[in-house]
Amino acid sequence: MNELITLGEPLVVFASDECDVSIAKSSKFTKRIGGAELNVAIGTKRLGHSVQYITQVGEEPLGEYIAESLSKYGVGTDYVFQSDEYLTGHQFKQRVSHGDPDVANYRKDSAASHLSFNMIDQIDLTGVKIAHLTGIFPAISRTAQNTLKLFIQQLIDNHIFISFDTNLRPALWPSESTMIDSINEFAKLADIVLPGIHEGETLLGTRDPESIADYYLNNGRASAVVVKVGPKGSFVKTRSGHTNMISGFRVDKVVDTVGAGDGFALGVITALLEGKSIDSAALRGNAIGALQVQTPGDNDGYPTQDQLTKFYDSQGVSEEGEVQNYAREV
Repeated sequence: MNELITLGEPLVVFASDECDVSIAKSSKFTKRIGGAELNVAIGTKRLGHSVQYITQVGEEPLGEYIAESLSKYGVGTDYVFQSDEYLTGHQFKQRVSHGDPDVANYRKDSAASHLSFNMIDQIDLTGVKIAHLTGIFPAISRTAQNTLKLFIQQLIDNHIFISFDTNLRPALWPSESTMIDSINEFAKLADIVLPGIHEGETLLGTRDPESIADYYLNNGRASAVVVKVGPKGSFVKTRSGHTNMISGFRVDKVVDTVGAGDGFALGVITALLEGKSIDSAALRGNAIGALQVQTPGDNDGYPTQDQLTKFYDSQGVSEEGEVQNYAREV
């Protein structure tokens, strides 16, 4: 039985070992795995929850590396399909001392972009409590977009709670208008939506967290929206009218922002799996995002339960009973 199921494109990430050197000039790289949904799967398992990951990789060394890495992390691979026709997507990533790193993606026509619904329509959803999806997978191909639509309908038919991270990747879409229309349509099918204020500005023309939340609460199935507002934390609003601004955590040094948003998502998801309140879920999302930006990898900062507890202790807060100290009633 798996508590979480997620679907996406995994990437083999060749991360530069040389700081502030361009990808073109770097000569030393460390091989890792990445991808938004994959990051969430790894972090969810690290916090003690069972998870199954759906994807397709190439029947070649990079695909083998992905499958072996997933098994090492304890992520379920029952639905990791292999293609003898298409290759695994990969990425080269710069290492920087501050700001966002440059990346070079090689994912066009990847194996994951050819994952069709007829390959996954018999997936066993028994025991699944949450399905986590993002706006990245439908961007990689028309096939992926159709697969996601049909998979979401399957989840709805089986009464499975859906979380959706808007996760914009403009370079992967044929146009900005197509991206906006598609992402908003997918978001309307989710039970909880996790946008950022920058994404809200692109998708809805506003950076106001409450306006962003109201759009998805009033135009879809969502019972809650949690808007990421950067270092300030996150804004929570539910269909019942509950609102809170949950403060972020101070970080002395930002090493790499990649994976912070995925860390936020897994924080929210795992807290909900444990029956915690939406405010506590947002607090955990803030905490894991803060931990992640202090590490160089895509998912190196995701904590175990013990590490998460120690982080809360170092900040003088706990999820149980003290979230109000980090929440300002709006």
